[in-house]
Formats: sequence, C-alpha cells, structure tokens
Amino acid sequence: MSREPVTPRKGAVRCAIYTRKSSEEGLEQDFNSLDAQAEACAAYILSQASEGWTLLPERYDDGGISGGTLARPALQRLLADVAAGRVDIIVVYKVDRLTRSLLDFSRLVEAFDASGTSFVSVTQSFNTTTSMGRLTLNMLLSFAQFEREVTAERIRDKIAASKAKGMWMGGTPPLGYAPDGRSLVIVPDHAAIIQRVYTRYLALGSVRLLADELTRDHVRAPVRTTTKGTAFGGGAFSRGQLYSILRCPTYVGEVHHQGRIHQGLHTAIIDRATWDAVQARLADNRQGDHRRGGRAVVSPLAGKIVDIDGEPLIASHATKGAARYRYYVSRALHHGTSTSGLRVPAREIERLVTEQAVLLLGDPLALAASAWLDVPASDMAGFHARCRQLAESPGNARQLADLVSQVRLGDSQVEIHWATGTIAETLAVTQHPHAPATAVTRIDARLTRSGKVLRLVQAGAPSPEQPNAALVRLLAQAHRWWAELRCGEISLATLAAREQVTASYLTRVLRLAFLSPALTQAILAGRQPAGMDVRSLTLTGTVEASWLEQAGSAATAPAAALWPA
Repeated sequence: MSREPVTPRKGAVRCAIYTRKSSEEGLEQDFNSLDAQAEACAAYILSQASEGWTLLPERYDDGGISGGTLARPALQRLLADVAAGRVDIIVVYKVDRLTRSLLDFSRLVEAFDASGTSFVSVTQSFNTTTSMGRLTLNMLLSFAQFEREVTAERIRDKIAASKAKGMWMGGTPPLGYAPDGRSLVIVPDHAAIIQRVYTRYLALGSVRLLADELTRDHVRAPVRTTTKGTAFGGGAFSRGQLYSILRCPTYVGEVHHQGRIHQGLHTAIIDRATWDAVQARLADNRQGDHRRGGRAVVSPLAGKIVDIDGEPLIASHATKGAARYRYYVSRALHHGTSTSGLRVPAREIERLVTEQAVLLLGDPLALAASAWLDVPASDMAGFHARCRQLAESPGNARQLADLVSQVRLGDSQVEIHWATGTIAETLAVTQHPHAPATAVTRIDARLTRSGKVLRLVQAGAPSPEQPNAALVRLLAQAHRWWAELRCGEISLATLAAREQVTASYLTRVLRLAFLSPALTQAILAGRQPAGMDVRSLTLTGTVEASWLEQAGSAATAPAAALWPA
C-alpha cells in the first residue's frame, strides 16, 4: 500500500534511520545490534533539533543481509520513499551500514542527488557536499570493500581446502544421502533407487526408456526437505533429474571442485566399474547432439524448457528429405499419451533466448546487480570487456544457453530464468554468498498456431530474419511457371498436366509471381509477416491488385488477409 508524502513543518528536516547487520546472530535478543544503531542515530537527530531535524516513524532495518548488495528489502523501501520525496536526510551509524561497494555507493549517491536527499554518518564526520568530503568517503568505502573481498577470498579458500579433504560443505545433498556433520551418510531406501537407476540405464541404454519404466513401475522421487525446511520431490523422475543422477560424482565417492577431483569422506553408493560404464554410455548417447552429414545439430535448451504447468518439453526433430526440423515438444505429446501439448520450433525459441542474453550482457552494471555479482572496482573494465566478448563472439548460442536455468512458456509470456552462479563463473567474478540461484527475464510473447506447429511471436517484434525455405521454393516455382506461360508456347492445362498438379493449384501458385517487390524481398530475407507460410499463400482467392494494398495488408494483418475470399 502506497503512503502519501509526509508534509514537513515549516523549516523541518525529515530524517530516516537506516540500520543493517550482516549476520542473523543475536537478532533474536530483545536489544540487538539494529536497536543499538537506531538508538545512536535517534540521539544524534535529537541533538540537531535546533536545526529542525525530526525523526520519521518508519523503521528501515535489514537484519542478516550483507552490505555487498542493494537487494535489501528495507533499503529498497527507503529508496522508494526517497524517490517519492518523503525523506530529506538519511542517518546511519556508519557508512558501511549503507553499503560496502563503491559501485553501489555511486548508484545511491545518484539516487540521493536526484531527490535532493543527503545522508549522515553518526560516527564519521565529513561533509559530502565538498570534494574533500567525497574523497574521504570514497577512501572509507574502498577499505570496506577491500575487507569484504578479503573475507570472500578466505571463505573460498576454506571451502576449497575442505573439499580437498573430501568434506561435504553444505547444501542439499544428492538423493541417497543425508548430511552428517562434514560428511554424508547413506539413506538405504533412497540409495536403492539410485542403484536401480544406474543398473537399469545400462540395461536399457536410454534415459527416455528408463524414465518410462520408472513411471510405469510407480517409482517416484522421495519427498525430501531442504536445509531451510522446504519440502520437495514426490513426483515422477524427469529426464533432467535422471541425467543429473547419472552424472553426479558424489555417488562414486568423489568430491569435485573447480575441475579437481578429490576422494570424499562419504561412502560410495555406486561402484567404480558401474560408474565408468554409465559415463561411457552417456558420452555415446549425448542428448541434443545429432550428427547429420558430419555436422553437429545441437538443441542447446534441451532439458531446460517447460510449459506453464512446469511440464518439460523434449528436444525432438523431424526430417523431410534432406531437411531436418528441430522442435521442443511436450512430453505427453512426444510419447503419444496425449493429443494436446506444445510443439515449438527450436530455432525460434533459441533465437529469443540468445537475443535476451545479448541484451543482458549489454548492460554489465544491471547484470551485476540482478545476479548479485561482486565486481571489484579494479576489475570493472575487464568485466565490461568479458561481457562484450561473450555477447559478440560468433557461434555463441550454446555458450549463452548455458547461462539459462529454465525457460517457461506461458500463454502470453516467456520467462527466462538465468543461472546466476553460471553467469558469475563464466564472467570470472565472485558472487555474493546470499545471491539468489536465478534471475528472471519476462518477455511478452505468444504462441500462435500455424498448421500443426505453434510459432512464437514476440510482442512488438518483427518476424525472425530467417528465410523460410519452403516459401522461397514456392516463390521461385511461381516465377518459373509464369516465365513459361508468358512465352505462349504452352497452355495452363498442359503445364499443370506436365507438373502433375491441378490447374487450380497451379493458378494459385502463379499469383505469387505478382507479389509486390517489397513483399517478395521480405520473403527472401525472412521478414515476411507473422503467420505467412506455404498454406496461407496457396489459399483460394485472388491477389490484391495494388502493390500498395499488399504492403498495407502485410503490415497490419496476418498473411491470410492478403488474399480476399
């Protein structure tokens, strides 16, 4: 619920207190660190009562959140109130309570300056309206950021050293194990499922057949609980889950970290011979990597696309002659257990994801904020360069798809969930310890049916610039037939008999020889109107005589509207 701006008394200066504590330790106490900061700030405001300073009743407390990010609930409320003109001065106990990042500080200063708001540190005296005061503040923030980066390095070194000794460093353990201090203990019932998955995969040789068998035998993923108490599982095993299980080195007693393999302290569930055989079979049966004519045709989003209900779409393909058409198809539709579902052309959704990834990398500062990346000021130029290189490198569709955690197709919107950890690793930067696992981009786009296939149409965007080979062939055929007929040496009926088509069909195709040059060029360049295909261009009817009308129809209506009934 929005609040109305607080109208200050004449001469009054409205002050808001902001407090923060990095850890949750001690917050349960009746008088904690946040209360101590607020009390000191309130006393300072009271000492400035002669200057008209008044304390606003709203509290802005962030407990258990690091100062390395701006994604803090109370801080965001405070910034909203600043933008709305409700706050004149922000009072903090120390500057590092507000932020520990120089990059974030510059953003805050811009937001404060835009609203005419200043801030005061109770324990650090300097004036930010002067160049010397800003220099002093920048120096303090530099040391705060240095302290945070050194702490992060110590944590990373400790994790690496612990994993080198085979320790389990927290998180939700793989199915079959339960946490046991710095190690894992086997859960017998769950381990039996893992052993069955490995054994049956070697026997069947296909993850799809394995998933079908487990579903048929009512073998479901056990219900488990995360370290935060959230329950998950209980459903049928998806192909993605089975691939993760079959590739998880924990089951063979290993701990992998940054490309290095260490022997774990936990007991293995799978023996080495079975593990090696499974890895060899997976290497031979790479999903989404079909070879045709010596060239690999990949489906980079395989295992990552789901529908609005969370049901996965499977990478599939169809062939017609020498042509191969790739799709992402609903599981039930693919297996023939249902006649409804989605069948989305792979190239269209992959192009959309690639375009959004390039846009994301095109704004490195926004990317760093949304993915909670810790980019040192000294590496900012290098970070920008790496973002640009990744966005502009040729043939980068697969690498950009690796940044995606999930793509969710809705009725009128596509959600792209970016894997923030993968983004940090790819761009060679560290990530905030409390960073979310994903960041979401939402695009207004709808699925429209064209024949048996659903096509993706992005709101306000032109059709993809990818020539439709069937349309181009039809256009060429129309011009070839017209070239023969215009010579007067063959009749329409004779030409139809020779080409083994009906005279009616030949006439409908001939109309395409009279399309406007603009529409013809659009088809050849792949910029034809959404929905224009071979079927829509060979419907009964006549071509608009005016090229201007053709162009107008193409700009405002679906392809079928070009041909009045």
